[in-house]
Amino acid sequence: MAKPIVSMTQAARSRARHLLDTQGQGAEGIKLSVKPTGCSGYSYMMDFASEIGPGDEVVDIDGVRLVVDPNAVMYVLGTEIDFREDRLGAQFVFTNPNEKSRCGCGESFSV
Repeated sequence: MAKPIVSMTQAARSRARHLLDTQGQGAEGIKLSVKPTGCSGYSYMMDFASEIGPGDEVVDIDGVRLVVDPNAVMYVLGTEIDFREDRLGAQFVFTNPNEKSRCGCGESFSV
């Protein structure tokens, strides 16, 4: 069996499921994409997937449908998504084996 494009920790799956249940009315899943930005080159983007487009890669992870933009696949292949909370906030965190560097503020990465 082929390894999935991305994986999610239990914390990330729970948070994604909660977001879909409470705010994702009509969403097909969670959309993962990357966009050119920041000082290092690219930034991860997560939003609700209103539809599944041609070429989108759909990964079902324990009942959470992750829709990966076709242009992002080569940047996120093998990435693990986690969700972390601390006293200052909460966020999805990406552990990407393709990253070569990350900017000082952690908002963008290069491959």
